[in-house]
Amino acid sequence: MDQTTTQAATDATTNFSDVIKNSVLTNFSSDISIVKMLLTMAIAFLIGLFIFILYKRVFSGVLYSKSFNVALIGMTLITSLVIIAINSSLVLSLGMVGALSIVRFRTPIKDPIDLIFLFWAAVAGIVTGAGFYTLAIIGSVIIGLVLFIFIKKASFETPYLLVISCQGNESEKSVLEKLNTSVKRFNVKQKTVTAGNIEMTLEVRLSNDESSFVNQITELDGVRNAVLISYSGDYVSQ
Repeated sequence: MDQTTTQAATDATTNFSDVIKNSVLTNFSSDISIVKMLLTMAIAFLIGLFIFILYKRVFSGVLYSKSFNVALIGMTLITSLVIIAINSSLVLSLGMVGALSIVRFRTPIKDPIDLIFLFWAAVAGIVTGAGFYTLAIIGSVIIGLVLFIFIKKASFETPYLLVISCQGNESEKSVLEKLNTSVKRFNVKQKTVTAGNIEMTLEVRLSNDESSFVNQITELDGVRNAVLISYSGDYVSQ
């Protein structure tokens, strides 16, 4: 009786091991279909091109980097190629995990939006390389629409920096009173006071993009100069 039970347990263990082994082996195919590979790379390229066009369309920073934008297409293609290779071999997939775990990317990403596009390109490549074409296409369209709506909506009202240098308290009050009647709203970002000089940096939102008020500010008593600068909304105090 004990020998029969032991044999049954051994057979169950063997069958379970065979099931696990077969399930793993069936998920990896050493033969890569040329048609599937070309289809995957074509879809990855189209998604990467969509990301490229959208990034160029919604970019609102100071300096547009074409090399970074082209890198988004490359990221999508390369990632899909890696996933195709990983799907073809269990040994290769384990080797890829080990190799990619030691890779470090040290390029600084200053704008969080750039990080979103970079991560989007990588994920799109992974999903496309895994063969989930519908998920990659529909997901990219939805992400693109969401980013386009929110980024363009946020950029309708362009912020400006106004740097003013004036002599004393009276000229400062005159400047603030003029701003109250000339711009939609403003707030002081930085104020530097030295002997006989006050320098202020203000964030202003213009009414109908009308910037002629700067000319009127420079005509006020005690105002030495005024500079109006368009910026992306990020401010670093020095």
